[in-house]
Amino acid sequence: MAARLGQAEGGRPWRTRFAPAPTGYMHLGHLVNAMHVWGIARAHGGEVLLRVEDHDRTRCRPEYEAALLEDLEWLGFEADIHPVSSFRGAPQGLSHPARQSQQGGRYASALHRLDADGCVYACRCTRRDIAQLVPHAPGEEPRYPGICRDLRVADAESWARRVRLDPATFSFDDLRLGPQSQSPWRQCGDVLVRDRHGQWTYQFAVVVDDLIHDVDVIIRGEDLLTSTGRQLQLASLLGRETAPLFLHHTLLVHADGSKLSKANRDTALRDLRADGATAAALLGEAAVRAGLLSAHRSLTALDVPALFV
Repeated sequence: MAARLGQAEGGRPWRTRFAPAPTGYMHLGHLVNAMHVWGIARAHGGEVLLRVEDHDRTRCRPEYEAALLEDLEWLGFEADIHPVSSFRGAPQGLSHPARQSQQGGRYASALHRLDADGCVYACRCTRRDIAQLVPHAPGEEPRYPGICRDLRVADAESWARRVRLDPATFSFDDLRLGPQSQSPWRQCGDVLVRDRHGQWTYQFAVVVDDLIHDVDVIIRGEDLLTSTGRQLQLASLLGRETAPLFLHHTLLVHADGSKLSKANRDTALRDLRADGATAAALLGEAAVRAGLLSAHRSLTALDVPALFV
């Protein structure tokens, strides 16, 4: 890993980001991601950018963002770019360059660029429409079959927007999982970038922001591995010349194999803290459950980089 993590263009440190969505309270799964992000960056000469991915205005709430910032301070994780204090200095209602809900103009400009290249079309299909039309196994992502691809509707402001994908294959060498190859056109079909309610999608907003924020290394859970190819293709369409590196780390799961969820109050950090847990104890527990330590011991944020040397 160390051999592939060097300085970025212009001699600056390479950059990664911690980018949670405030749709609930931070849990141990988020903590494992934070440990990977800050641990790898601090151990290998990188810098961390903090971004709040609140593009989903129906699910994200200000109190979840406030709790997230409080948890990061309590744990001892401080970003080099857009630290916690910068979000507190720009509360909800005041623009912050790394709060997605306030960057609609940025995403509209990116969409306009793709539209000018003939890549965008209006789509009236709902998730239910697609699920009913496309056979797929439970839990499997249905591929969009291109129903609206050639309608060429001139006045469809209330319709969603999709980006046309060519049937290309994108290969990348994951820093943990090794060589990967994905065909987004076969996986998901044309990518939804804005829904019919005018909300920007995760797939689009994250690609635009990583380009704007000069993110060189993306460190995230392996549940997002299948998103990588389509994000690389979108980034290429937007003119990104050098693709970022990726590391998809293991996830924390329950005994039945299900991923930790924000709906499980027993794993919310704020609840564990209220029950008397210390930051050092939770960092140690998360490290053991993620396979970073073989036996539990207390850790501080300053101890985490040594787990990734």
